[in-house]
Amino acid sequence: MAEPSQFAVCLQGFLKFMQAEKGASHHTVAAYRRDILQFGRLIWEDGAREGVVDGDSFSVAKAREFLGVLDEQGLERSSVLRKVSSLRSFCRFLVREEVLGRNPFVGLARGRQARPLPKFCSVDGVGQLLGAPETYWARAAAADVPHLGEARFAAARDTAVLEVIYSAGLRISEAVGLNLEDIDQVSGSFKVRGKGRKERVGMLGPPAQRALRAYLVERERVGLGGRRQRGALFVNQEGGRLTARSVQRWFKAYLAEAGLPAELSPHALRHSFATHLLEAGADLRTVQELLGHANLSTTQIYTHITPERLLAVYERAHPRAR
Repeated sequence: MAEPSQFAVCLQGFLKFMQAEKGASHHTVAAYRRDILQFGRLIWEDGAREGVVDGDSFSVAKAREFLGVLDEQGLERSSVLRKVSSLRSFCRFLVREEVLGRNPFVGLARGRQARPLPKFCSVDGVGQLLGAPETYWARAAAADVPHLGEARFAAARDTAVLEVIYSAGLRISEAVGLNLEDIDQVSGSFKVRGKGRKERVGMLGPPAQRALRAYLVERERVGLGGRRQRGALFVNQEGGRLTARSVQRWFKAYLAEAGLPAELSPHALRHSFATHLLEAGADLRTVQELLGHANLSTTQIYTHITPERLLAVYERAHPRAR
């Protein structure tokens, strides 16, 4: 059996480092691997010195050539920046491990792409969406599509998932990763495990607490776990932990039920959470803490001004607006 190349060993070490020490998700690690292997195919396309990691193979010239290849492929700027970021992180690791003397990707493609404003719902739109699971499953049960018990369970669970995401501004992965023991059912506060394994405190308002209690009663009724049982909070019909993919799949049906744009994603509830807090007067740093953003600049994208808010401020502040 052939020994793994120096490149393969370095790549494996980097991916383990990102997962174990940086807390990168499996999805992120897989993206890093794809981007780095793409660069490897470029620098050793002639087969010469394949798998050797040094200043000749990982040179500034090769890094620039890689950018040229990406440009020829017509990739979106966001994809180019992600790939360069992957290679920059990999080479930083190689410099730290004293495999390379310099990072050839430092200073390349550092231009920032213009961030689009996040898609979000109005307060009324969120209300329609939060009520969609109940109406959707009531219609399905009336048409005898599912068993009545299954419909009741799905409606209660999905309502609770949406309420919790919006009430605390969670990512989908954070919501489905919750355990019942994370939640203080008296105060409504709970522990959130965010990106990079960072923890923060989440808050549940009364509507979310009511929806969660109703779901736990329903979950117990169908035999999928007691109201105080430790482990996964949100479960599927077999009792396993609900997945982010499942949430994304049924979310589209609820958008249609609520009459909302089909391009919205569950993440729009997180965007709506931040937007509605800021529009109601919450300060930016508080919203930053609730969202779990490491940098305030990430939170500042939510300071966009909606036409309704612009009009309200104008009418309140301009001396001849009325």
